[in-house]
Amino acid sequence: MPDSLSPVPSDQDLGEMFHRLNNQLGIILAHAELLEAKAGDDASRARAAQVVTSTLDAMSTAKELRRRSELAGV
Repeated sequence: MPDSLSPVPSDQDLGEMFHRLNNQLGIILAHAELLEAKAGDDASRARAAQVVTSTLDAMSTAKELRRRSELAGV
């Protein structure tokens, strides 16, 4: 993981980081959807649904960050 003294990541480094982040969020999403489907009560189902919604939002944010970094030539 780069420290504060490391050079600015290259386009390839950023692309790899966005790819890894998306993979990690995908794992969280899959587990949250499984929890939601198997929840035994409404409260647990609602909490799992909240994680699903938040993860989808985080994936959208990561996609937008990637798009903007590409437009900025970072």
